[in-house]
Amino acid sequence: MAENPQNYPVALTIAGSDPSGGAGLQADLKAFHQHGVYGASVVTLLTVQNTVTVDAVECLPADMVLAQLDAVLTDIPPRAAKTGALGNAAIIEAIGQRARGFTFPLVIDPVMVSKHGLPLIDPDAIDCFMRHLLPHAFLLTPNLNEAARLTGRPVGTVAEMEAAAQALADLGARHVLVKGGHLEGQAVDVLLAQGKLVHLPARRVDTPHTHGTGCVLSASITARLAKGQSVEEAVRGAKDFVHRAIATNPGLGKGHGPVNLFTPS
Repeated sequence: MAENPQNYPVALTIAGSDPSGGAGLQADLKAFHQHGVYGASVVTLLTVQNTVTVDAVECLPADMVLAQLDAVLTDIPPRAAKTGALGNAAIIEAIGQRARGFTFPLVIDPVMVSKHGLPLIDPDAIDCFMRHLLPHAFLLTPNLNEAARLTGRPVGTVAEMEAAAQALADLGARHVLVKGGHLEGQAVDVLLAQGKLVHLPARRVDTPHTHGTGCVLSASITARLAKGQSVEEAVRGAKDFVHRAIATNPGLGKGHGPVNLFTPS
């Protein structure tokens, strides 16, 4: 891979497109920019969506996804990368094959369902994800539903989040962040890093404008890893950024609007 002569932090997102700009690779690139890193992107799928609904999802051919990825890797190699919505087994397997050679941390956000409830991954692709991509995760960031789907067990309490994090680490993820934004009561995330479980509570913000929060969180972690932060430092900083972005959301759209991506990092 080519060297970066300016020694400038570069972060890469491998994700789907959200034309409304609040989630997907558009939100990732905005989060990268706010964290002072140069953002590159690989498009995996196209959506027709806004803050109210997702009307269509269409995956790109896997060879086109790989061609984009190789174009970035051979010219502007990142210091860290993330995946978002990957869509189908062919894309997941292709990215997993390339990930074997990654020399930088890969943050995997196992995006399965949109904010509006539309599937963003084929049902038969979950097993492929478990076999071909999950073992290459430097950090895996499932929400409660995704953690339950990946482990095959209920995940609705802090204790169950801890168990899920350990189970996912046992399957190959180096570090795991189970996001508890949908827990009853106080929102608590559980981070398993370096074999240590850490609880990360946050005050819940009462707003419907949370479109893209998972994307923004994983992108912010990726940007901070690209700048050389540790896993726990990156996660804590990213959580603070997202909390402030939710609290100061601009109220755009008629449904679940985006967070404030003008928030300083």
